[in-house]
Amino acid sequence: MNKKTYQPLVVLLCLCISVKLFLLQNQSLKAVSTTGNNSPQIVKSGSKKQKIIALTFDDGPHPTYTPQILDLLQENNAKATFFVLGMYAQRYPDIIKRQAKEGHEIGNHTFSHIDVNNVSKEKVVDEFLTTQEIITSLTGIKPKVFRPPYGLYNTKVMDIAIESKCSIILWSTFQDSKDWSNPGVDQIVNTTFSELENGDIILFHDYVYKEESHTVEALKTILPELKKKGYQFVTISELLELSEN
Repeated sequence: MNKKTYQPLVVLLCLCISVKLFLLQNQSLKAVSTTGNNSPQIVKSGSKKQKIIALTFDDGPHPTYTPQILDLLQENNAKATFFVLGMYAQRYPDIIKRQAKEGHEIGNHTFSHIDVNNVSKEKVVDEFLTTQEIITSLTGIKPKVFRPPYGLYNTKVMDIAIESKCSIILWSTFQDSKDWSNPGVDQIVNTTFSELENGDIILFHDYVYKEESHTVEALKTILPELKKKGYQFVTISELLELSEN
C-alpha cells in the first residue's frame, strides 16, 4: 500500500472512531424497536449533560421500611420513583397516597412480581392492568412508567408498554445495589458511588424480606453525599423530560 492510499484510510478510520465516540457519549435513552412503526422506550439512564440522579425503589410498599425511606427523602428534599407491586399497594393504600402527596412518582411493577418469561401474555396484561387500576384509584394519576420484574422484557412486555403508552424503565449499568439481599450498608454505599455518572438511574428496594433493611441505613449516607456532590434528585418522568431537551 503506497503512502497516497494509506493517508485517506487513516483519515476515514479516525472519522469513524470520532463518530462512534460522539454517539456513545450522547446516548442517554436506550430504545428497543419492535415490529411495525411503534416501539416502546426502554430507558437505562438519562442525560449525561446535567447533574441529575433518579432514585428508584422496587417491590413496595413495605409497612415499615417505605415510611422510613419517605422520611429520609423528605429530610433531604429528594424526589424518587417507587415501582410498586399491586398486591402491596392494595394492602397499604395510605403509603401510596403519601408517596403521591409528597411529589414522588409511582410506577407499575406488576401485581405479584411475576417472571414475564414464564407466564402467558394474558397473565402479563392482567397483572399490569390490575396494578394500573389500583394505583390510579389511589392517587388519581395513571402511571406512565413500567419496570418489569427482574428487569426482564420480551414482546409481551413491549406490546403492553406500547398499548398503555408507558416507558419501560430499567437501571444504569453500575447502579444495581442488590440491597434486597442486605449485603451490608457499606456495600450499598460503595456500589452507589463507585461508578456514579450524571443521569444515572439507581436501583434500590424498599421491600426487603429481612428483619432489618440495610437500604434505610445506607440512604442516611447516600442522600446527603449526593446533595454535597451537587446532584439534583428527579423522578423518572422528569429525567426523561430533561433528557429530551
